[in-house]
Amino acid sequence: MQRILVFGNSGSGKSTLAARLRDEQGLAHLDLDVLAWLPTTPPERRPLAESGRAIDEFVGGHDAWVIEGCYADLLELAAPLATEAIFLNLSVAQCQANARARPWEPHKYPSRAAQDANLPMLLDWIAQYPERDDVLSLAAHRQFFEAFPRRKQELTDNAERLASQGRPG
Repeated sequence: MQRILVFGNSGSGKSTLAARLRDEQGLAHLDLDVLAWLPTTPPERRPLAESGRAIDEFVGGHDAWVIEGCYADLLELAAPLATEAIFLNLSVAQCQANARARPWEPHKYPSRAAQDANLPMLLDWIAQYPERDDVLSLAAHRQFFEAFPRRKQELTDNAERLASQGRPG
């Protein structure tokens, strides 16, 4: 029974890898972006307890799953039930290239034009990953990864990430 956490910087390929694992292994899939934010402008984080209830509902409703996101605080909530953690620790340059090439994400943006309008902000956000000091940072992801007690792997470039997508379950 696979219960996998996939995490890393924006643009690291979390959604792509999680979707591949979902499709190949028949896993339920949760993108933490959909429950981490309140529907406000400007965006505001949902209270941790509220997001935690949504994670509990998801993991309680599925035997096998993949959860992906960049929120170390939310990953911590699912970690006790996870069997594996995959840290996509690509370079900033690779993450930015992936962000430029990503397809339209209709669950996040009302149109491709809206997503493209957000790209400069996203590229800047990606560039700040190594220096930030929050639950979305390299430091938080490194700490989470090091503390995770079960099977784990760290992938550091696109070639490794793409090769791992074909790994047996």
